[in-house]
Amino acid sequence: MSDTPIVTTVDLIRHGEPAGGIRFRGHTDDPLSATGWAQMRAAVQGEGEWQVVVSSPLLRCAEFAAELAARAGVPLETEARFKEIAFGEWEGRTPEELMQSDPDCLDRLWRDPAGYTPPGGEGLEAFAARVTASWNDTLARHAGKKILLVGHGGVNRVILCHALQIPLRNMFRLDVPFAALSRLRVLGSGSEALPQLLFHGSSQP
Repeated sequence: MSDTPIVTTVDLIRHGEPAGGIRFRGHTDDPLSATGWAQMRAAVQGEGEWQVVVSSPLLRCAEFAAELAARAGVPLETEARFKEIAFGEWEGRTPEELMQSDPDCLDRLWRDPAGYTPPGGEGLEAFAARVTASWNDTLARHAGKKILLVGHGGVNRVILCHALQIPLRNMFRLDVPFAALSRLRVLGSGSEALPQLLFHGSSQP
């Protein structure tokens, strides 16, 4: 690595509360609730100076990303590979509904997401591959910039695990609540890049 590496800063923010409350949405395209909009706007208050906003195409991310990019006067990119993991037969169902028929299903998912996939859902390995490929492409495309990435709980966990070399089986040890903001600084580029976590899960460093 050179003495003066390229420095790229990426702020990861999860969407706020969607309309309909707590459910396994995955690709289900619900918009933000009024509470979700308030959470997102509060999370980015006092932050800024982003040079580009990159977003999942799902409404709970994309609508806020479009508002913020327009207000800041910066480019907006929609990246399909940053969609949330697909939950198959769990799509649209609440945790309580799932546990009525299978009381241990959520515990299995939280403890071993790599080994347990909801029926008809997207496997963690395939999900992580598409997210990390998009992450690497985003870093290459916007090297040296300050980026806001508007994503999902699963997407942001995968990025953090990839950047910090945390095994994917431990991804749910990272708490990523609605509108959680985390910041990664990436020194260098490509295979020599060194990501550093500056803060996690807050609107403030």
